[in-house]
Amino acid sequence: MAITSVTLDVADPSAAHRFYTTAFGLHTQLRLRASDAPSTGFRGFVMALTVAQPADVDALIDAALDAGAISLKPAAKSLWGYGGVVQAPDGTIWKVATSAKKNSGPATRDIDEIVLLLGVADVIASKRFYVDQGLVVAKSFSRVYVEFAAGSSPIKPALYRRRALAKDVGVPADGTGSHRLTIAGTTEPFTDPDGYAWEAAVPVPTA
Repeated sequence: MAITSVTLDVADPSAAHRFYTTAFGLHTQLRLRASDAPSTGFRGFVMALTVAQPADVDALIDAALDAGAISLKPAAKSLWGYGGVVQAPDGTIWKVATSAKKNSGPATRDIDEIVLLLGVADVIASKRFYVDQGLVVAKSFSRVYVEFAAGSSPIKPALYRRRALAKDVGVPADGTGSHRLTIAGTTEPFTDPDGYAWEAAVPVPTA
């Protein structure tokens, strides 16, 4: 099983499309669907972009802010590398980070990896659930974090304790209503223990 794309529920798909193409250059990996499903506070998930160096983090975050995002955590050095967090105009939280602490060349806006971080109540139980669905564990850190193999997928799924994930991106953990997220994959439709909905992938229309 692998993720083929994620669908974000947004109030204005046209505006969201302009933002994501302008800020991050994302096209086929994201789908956008008009929705007014009620949702308050933290939606439980974070989209993470991994890049090669700090200058690339700055380039993507600056582009996102110029396109209308708000800063949740300014880009800064940490023990693990360098990164920052923004919230898109549609409410989705994006983390941009690198494990490198020094630049190795001119800044680009190239993205090495896209990770869908799902905040869950019980990492161990959710790990077991997803392994039963066919995902393969790539990294596992006890009850804190699990990363699954992406295979040929453009998006890698990972599990994080919900409260720890909210703290990591600088928002309160409380939230109600829709996740405003649907995950498409090489699977039959299902909903996981934390309410994240998966659907069978459909081909991307061609012009």
